[in-house]
Amino acid sequence: MISDRLRALALSLVCLLMLGAWLSLAADGQSLTIEEWKPRSTLVVEQHPVPRAKFPVIDVHSHHRSSTTAERLDEIVGEMDDLNLRVLVNLSGGFGEKLKTAVENFTGRRPSRFAVFANLNFEGIGSPGWGERAAAQLEQDVKNGAQGLKLFKNFGLTVKDQQGKRVPVDEPSLEPVWQACARLKIPVLIHVAEPAEFFKPHDQFNERWLELKLHPNRLRAPDRFPPFETLMAERDHVVAAHPQVNFIIAHFGWHANDLGRLGALMDKYPNFYTETGAILAELGRQPFTGQKFFIKYQDRILFGKDTYRATEFPYYWRVFETRDEYFDYYRHYHAHWQMYGLGLPDDVLKKLYYKNALRLIPGIDSTGFPQ
Repeated sequence: MISDRLRALALSLVCLLMLGAWLSLAADGQSLTIEEWKPRSTLVVEQHPVPRAKFPVIDVHSHHRSSTTAERLDEIVGEMDDLNLRVLVNLSGGFGEKLKTAVENFTGRRPSRFAVFANLNFEGIGSPGWGERAAAQLEQDVKNGAQGLKLFKNFGLTVKDQQGKRVPVDEPSLEPVWQACARLKIPVLIHVAEPAEFFKPHDQFNERWLELKLHPNRLRAPDRFPPFETLMAERDHVVAAHPQVNFIIAHFGWHANDLGRLGALMDKYPNFYTETGAILAELGRQPFTGQKFFIKYQDRILFGKDTYRATEFPYYWRVFETRDEYFDYYRHYHAHWQMYGLGLPDDVLKKLYYKNALRLIPGIDSTGFPQ
């Protein structure tokens, strides 16, 4: 009996010692997961944070609810003033009555600070006359104040026709819509696909492994989604077939990691423009190639941010305006590397920040922008 108690006591003591050792290791950081590991750089170099953009900026890629209140708009405008963000383009305008509400709330209240794009109603796509009805609705939306057309990423991925089949990006029934865009002289900001790594196996070789672990719904498995290259081919077919339409390809076309490929597309298609939304992490790790690209294609790149968070814009200003080295990016799971500044010349910055947008998007008030 005493022997059993001694054994039990000894076992308890061993367990306590093991627990103490584990807690000690945990305190020393030995049990960290990769999600928790965020090392502080010991590099000592000059730093030049940029809280306010050097020139006024038009953000061509922003999303806000049509019903945003006047109070919230006042808050946003105050934040914009601090950032030197002159105009936000709300790409989530909707269509019909929702579009009217968005125009009333944004450009109606603050005509010099906002622009609104319309969206398509895909309900009934594939049915006879759908394209003509969609084009007619777009024309009415433009009359009601829309300044462009935005197509979301569901187009090409999850939009289905009446038979339940995926609608490709180069769907023929959109022809009346493209004709309307050319006739109305409005740009099309089109989001096609997602980063290529989302379409690849979620394994140890995937550069977006951490993001996909934290957001598994972003994985584009082949049994549910078309291949990345299929979507790219459909997109490029649309651009090639409609040279009179100015396409602003969202997110650098998901080619910010391959600027040679993107440059070849822009060389081939004069109506292929692009914007910088959500790809800053790619640009910030290639300061030499990135700077050359922006200089060469300075007339074809527009500034875009995507998600509106005022605290994140200064990271963009710093990458575009400085030659700073090895500084943090604002979202760890997007980039496990550090940023470098591109140090763009002033004439390139002006085109990126506002000149190209003023040229492409009708109706933006040019007051307050340097000539």
